Amino acid sequence: MAHIDQRAGVVRDFNRFYTRRIGALGGHLGSPFSLTEARVLYELAHRDTPTASEIADVLDLDRGYLSRLLRSFKKRGLITTSVGKTDRRQTLLKLTPAGKRAFDPLNKQAHADVIEMLEPLTTAKQQRVLGAMREIRAAFDTNAQETTSTTVPYTLRAHRPGDMGWIVHRHGVLYSAEYGWDERFEAIVARVVADFIDNFDPKRERCWIAERDGEIVGSIFAVAKTKTIAKLRLLLVEPSARGLGIGSRLVEEVIRFSREAGYKRVELWTHPELTAARTIYKAVGFELIAEETHTLFGKPLLAETWAMSLR
Repeated sequence: MAHIDQRAGVVRDFNRFYTRRIGALGGHLGSPFSLTEARVLYELAHRDTPTASEIADVLDLDRGYLSRLLRSFKKRGLITTSVGKTDRRQTLLKLTPAGKRAFDPLNKQAHADVIEMLEPLTTAKQQRVLGAMREIRAAFDTNAQETTSTTVPYTLRAHRPGDMGWIVHRHGVLYSAEYGWDERFEAIVARVVADFIDNFDPKRERCWIAERDGEIVGSIFAVAKTKTIAKLRLLLVEPSARGLGIGSRLVEEVIRFSREAGYKRVELWTHPELTAARTIYKAVGFELIAEETHTLFGKPLLAETWAMSLR
């Protein structure tokens, strides 16, 4: 019994240290929101009109407490509520534009703070920290076996020789298998990457490559459309690495880079079939601005243009 008491003391000591380190006490990240309020905002920003019950279950919150918190959000103009169409007992939640504006700096600051924590560490020490986090999660997660298989860390890097060939090949293979697009799509991808290499301006353009266990598992580009508009191109995540947040991270990198490079707006071209990608675009603030039909990839398709202001 004495041994478990001592171990419990060590765990509590670590919890106190870590909550101080991540700023969980008082206003979260220097904002007027508590940690719980910030977590609720995060779930609302990453879900499509969730129910109050869904948020309570995901965050393991007392429903009465969550109800009071949501009333406060609504009074402050951060959310809207509506009655479920199929079940009128359900309350559907949605962030308002004001709610999105309140969440955006929280999300950016949280990401920046974690980078600031990790940057002083060597790569080897970063990997040990991530490994320890995986061990803790695996030990206490009720879905530990599934979690362990999906939390292998990934890294992002700039492009290097050989990457463009991989990007063309994997786009051709995956889009043919998943959507039935023919080799003409692969040819378009080849032209995009060739133009990128031929006209590469490192101050205004960039390619990110995601790697996991030494293998390439994703890619994305930010390229110049005009002096004020950047274009997000060729987002790809391998099926084996989906569900790890790589797609969201790649899109966030494009937005961050485009803002720092002085662009006023980011645009992208996509298709309704690419549901996972469209969910990411919508979550970070892109909006559908135009539609058109084409037969560029061997069959009639509806194409969409999405845009996001960086002001």
